[in-house]
Amino acid sequence: MAPATTTPDPQAKSAFDEVRAWFFEDYLQRWVKAGAAGTSPTFITEYWGVPLWVGVEGHTPAVLPSAEAVIEFLDAMQTRLRASGYSHTVVPDRRLTLFHDRGAAIEVIWSRRRADESEIERLAVHFNCVKGENGWRVIAIQGRAIDTLNLNESWPVHQEAAVER
Repeated sequence: MAPATTTPDPQAKSAFDEVRAWFFEDYLQRWVKAGAAGTSPTFITEYWGVPLWVGVEGHTPAVLPSAEAVIEFLDAMQTRLRASGYSHTVVPDRRLTLFHDRGAAIEVIWSRRRADESEIERLAVHFNCVKGENGWRVIAIQGRAIDTLNLNESWPVHQEAAVER
């Protein structure tokens, strides 16, 4: 069965294109560049909100209450990846849902790799995003390690409910 899509009005299409470009063309590129080069992780406050809710499989869920805590979280992750030879991220699957012009969910598979294309880790990640005074920000992250390349196979329970009419 083909994936379900809707035909958005022009305002919704504009908001969708805006959040897509912000996340995949801006955020992802800056994240990869900083992660590979080891530059300061302080840029992340332009993309991740404060407080930031984080739920990663195998770890206690946490609320990162300050910009410093958010930066430390990213720094620890990127330091670990660099120690394994991180150079870039491949995106085998992604999904963006626009709820309204100030709210979106982004689901993505990150295949984090070395320069020789060997994989360090593969994660399915769900980002809850809102647009405020300072633009789009991620306000919550859920993630887990996976071995699939398909988002529909990434979550322990995923169901597309049939709508009764």
